[in-house]
Amino acid sequence: MSGTSGIPHFTGDASPYGGGDPYADYRTADFPFTQYADLAARQLGAGVIAANDEFFAQRENLLVPERAEFDPEHFGHKGKIMDGWETRRRRGVSAGHPWPTEDDHDWALVRLGAPGVIRGIIVDTAHFRGNYPQAVSVEATSVEGAPTPEELLSDDVKWTTLVPRTAVGGHAANGFAVDVEQRFTHLRVNQHPDGGIARLRVHGEVVPDPKWLATLGTFDVVALENGGRAEDASNLFYSPASNTIQPGRSRKMDDGWETRRRRDQGNDWISYGLAAQSQIRALEIDTAYLKGNSAGWASVSVKDGENGNWVEVLPRTRLQPDTNHRFVLDTPAVGTHARVDIYPDGGISRLRLFGSLTEQGTSALSARHQELGG
Repeated sequence: MSGTSGIPHFTGDASPYGGGDPYADYRTADFPFTQYADLAARQLGAGVIAANDEFFAQRENLLVPERAEFDPEHFGHKGKIMDGWETRRRRGVSAGHPWPTEDDHDWALVRLGAPGVIRGIIVDTAHFRGNYPQAVSVEATSVEGAPTPEELLSDDVKWTTLVPRTAVGGHAANGFAVDVEQRFTHLRVNQHPDGGIARLRVHGEVVPDPKWLATLGTFDVVALENGGRAEDASNLFYSPASNTIQPGRSRKMDDGWETRRRRDQGNDWISYGLAAQSQIRALEIDTAYLKGNSAGWASVSVKDGENGNWVEVLPRTRLQPDTNHRFVLDTPAVGTHARVDIYPDGGISRLRLFGSLTEQGTSALSARHQELGG
């Protein structure tokens, strides 16, 4: 295993499956860019909208949130059933040249759930041991609205290479850091010349359309889809802090944020960056599906600027299990960051901060949107 910029890079075959835990010899690493949200999450609205071939396994499997499963006995009419996207074996043009050409490849088009700046990509070949691609490449573009696959593939669309053609390994999480300061809406994932990919993860920062937010007026200024982000947390033992700002209500216990049990006199917390400077007028703290493990109490604070002082806008308040709690602030709070403290431990499923961008926030967001090509 070797790599550049501290990013592990896996190449070569994995051993044939020998029974037992199929993940026992899976190759992976802690990639630094996974601190960012997955812009290709189905929960955000991402989708695989087209692929040139999906003979053995469907393209939609690429974005399934759970890790890929493997059943060695599961076969169908077309062959082995794989939990991923798998194309047929490419062939040459004649008996004299039966091999694929250097340019032959398969592709899939991915619509990001939220447009943004991409910081890293994981092309996961879990369980593809002898049938993974020799190499992969990833391109990105920015096209507003809801373009069709045909429109995206037209000559009018300009694609930017994020991951050049790079050899990958089978049964491994192949991670690639991305250093392109541009806002993208769609990806084209290429596998050379053919093969299978189990999962695709696209980590980055959401960059919303300021015109859309201005039209909405009042919205959730900490929501991931609106450009909010979870920046830090005291404990991530059971689940990521970013779950608390995902779209919709939680539908099961692990769809929120839960900490390990504290054995001291401290408390747990999450800090957030807002879409931009905002005026907050109301908030929600939801403990849906957290019944015997919800936080006992919670408080919310706001600060303006990285070096601002935290100001408590919701004092420590008793929470009920599996309940959505709503609070209207007596005085609107202006800030760029927020923090929720829970006491003493446990979890919440969602935090919503309802308000609108200030004039300064609107200007800052519009400038960034323009700088990134929006």
